[in-house]
Amino acid sequence: MTSPDPDSDLASSLTRERAYHDTCRAALAAMVDGAEEQVVTGEDVSASGADAEVLGYQFRSRAKELRELPEGPLFFGRLNFLDFDENGADREHAGQSYRIGRLRISEHPAAPPLVVDWRAPVSRAFYQASARDPQGVAVRRRFGWAPGSRGDSADLTGLEDEHIGHEQEQGYGQEPGHGQEPGQSRILTGEIERPRVGPMRDIAATIQPEQDDLVRAELAASVCVQGAPGTGKTAVGLHRAAYLLYTHPQRIRRKGLLILGPNRTFLSYIAEVLPALGETGVRQSTIGDEIARHPVSAEDDPRAAGVKHDARMAEVLRRALYARVAPVAASANSLAVPDGSYHWRVPSSELRRIVDDVRAEEPPYAVGRERVRTRAVRYVQAQAERRAGSCTNAWVQKISRSRAIGAYVDAVWPRVRAEEVVAELFTDPEALAASADGVLDADEQKALLWAKPPRSYKSARWSAADLVLLDEVAGLIEHPAGYGHLVVDEAQDLSPMECRAIARRAPFGSLTVLGDLAQGTTAWAARDWVELLGHLGKPDAAVVPLTTGFRVPGAVVELANHLLARLDVVVPPARSLRRDGELRIREVSDLHAGAVDAVRAALAHEGSVGVIAADCDVVRLREALGAAGIEAAGPDELGARVTVLPAALAKGLEYDHVVAVEPATVVEAEERGLHRLYVVLTRAVSRLDVVHSRPLPW
Repeated sequence: MTSPDPDSDLASSLTRERAYHDTCRAALAAMVDGAEEQVVTGEDVSASGADAEVLGYQFRSRAKELRELPEGPLFFGRLNFLDFDENGADREHAGQSYRIGRLRISEHPAAPPLVVDWRAPVSRAFYQASARDPQGVAVRRRFGWAPGSRGDSADLTGLEDEHIGHEQEQGYGQEPGHGQEPGQSRILTGEIERPRVGPMRDIAATIQPEQDDLVRAELAASVCVQGAPGTGKTAVGLHRAAYLLYTHPQRIRRKGLLILGPNRTFLSYIAEVLPALGETGVRQSTIGDEIARHPVSAEDDPRAAGVKHDARMAEVLRRALYARVAPVAASANSLAVPDGSYHWRVPSSELRRIVDDVRAEEPPYAVGRERVRTRAVRYVQAQAERRAGSCTNAWVQKISRSRAIGAYVDAVWPRVRAEEVVAELFTDPEALAASADGVLDADEQKALLWAKPPRSYKSARWSAADLVLLDEVAGLIEHPAGYGHLVVDEAQDLSPMECRAIARRAPFGSLTVLGDLAQGTTAWAARDWVELLGHLGKPDAAVVPLTTGFRVPGAVVELANHLLARLDVVVPPARSLRRDGELRIREVSDLHAGAVDAVRAALAHEGSVGVIAADCDVVRLREALGAAGIEAAGPDELGARVTVLPAALAKGLEYDHVVAVEPATVVEAEERGLHRLYVVLTRAVSRLDVVHSRPLPW
């Protein structure tokens, strides 16, 4: 058995790889120029208008994607395959060598690639090959690039070869690692532990085997990732989105892909990941933005919000909507439809049967209304054809638009807006009682009623929970367009009614659900995934735990696991591969002065500093830092060295050094304060300072 001879000399190896990177850079520039030329040429293509438009769109999209690629190294890995496998059989990639990067680069579309996209099937071996399962790989090489490199070949500072199937490992240009587990790559460790400043980075170079399995799951499969802090669940979701766009471009782009995050701060933090992977134009939103029929101008008390987010409201709203459908009384007169000097008649029994049949079919409300119209017209048409033969389409349209048919449809199946239905429930106790009978008790109904009813639904002020209910009714009236795939992050905080809103947007699509039950902080946060997945319409989705942390140091994970035992959820404790990092717990007499001292100490190290406190303390902390000459940014100012943010916005974010201020106040600030504190303590990548003047709540 032979294998490609890996370069053994550091200087010559780096020289060759840098030269190869220069070749790739030139090829990429030619690809960009070629894409621009295709746009110009495509505009002159002789084809039908529709074909030219589609072709032009494809060319322009490709050119735009290439132009918007962030600058950076063009490859991060290399695979050298064996000449043949252990059984002597030829393999598809036998004897080949491939550089792995964030997108495919070639000197010509038909030429072999200079760089293989990380999502290509052959690239999977870069993440999965091991001594137990070499997958035909002889050598896996990782490249070390200077932090913040914009892709200058001189920034290639080191490389490291792993001989798959052998314990020998060669590293070039790297410092010896300390406290590493067997087989752990120094370059990989350095990339994972690199200081965090600015937006979230992609993890294409550092994906672990268990993460790769999730990223490459089939499009039709809905997956729920229960991820402990620092396990990369958000990155997995984003890379899965990029993988699906690469693997199923037509199906995904035709139906669309949606990324849902908990808030806009979080979305800003993750915004650059997909563009760095070559995917632009993907919608990233919050559930609030997706259902925003009106601005939020009212606030519910906790009792009302809890009832509104409860799954039982779906039945209350369904009853309220269909209560507007009026059955035809047995004593009602027949319907007379004028046709010139003649009148066609539809007996009341037939009118009643039409409504009853449509109700039994349970279509969307707007569809049901049109079915009633169509069937009434069809009855008239049948009479006309028996008398005078087939009817023209123009005649059918005339009857359908007739005043008599319209009046009948409006009477038995009236037009309605979602706002009318919800406003009536919240202003009319009798209407609410009728719809909520046997579903909500008297106290719950009372909590829903508006204290000061508006003159009409048009002047109503809507709360965030009201918008969820409006979306439910709007979905009953007319189903919204669905996406091909949705990635839902921080899903543990979704209410049952919010889950239903998401389910309506993926009736035939799949979901990647990301979250951590231990980090659930809303009053309706999930206690288990089974019920939540049912509300999302994916009860059979596999729940996959990620417990190995790559981001959070071991000392911080140990503290978090100690707190985990006090939370009312059953999730496996995390473990960290990190043996570095610091944890300091300091009791101080002057809280703000202690926080300032902790920030000063943190600034002596490289990386970002996040100062996290209860919402009520944020302003005073920022003032204290300012008075001490330390400039502190808010959570929306990405890239700042020091950020002060409320605990409520910390979820999903990460900082090299976290200063957690007064944990007891964080816990007392909300019903699930211990869960919020768990979030705060696990935002640190390298160091955690806990500053307190009151007894610690653990």
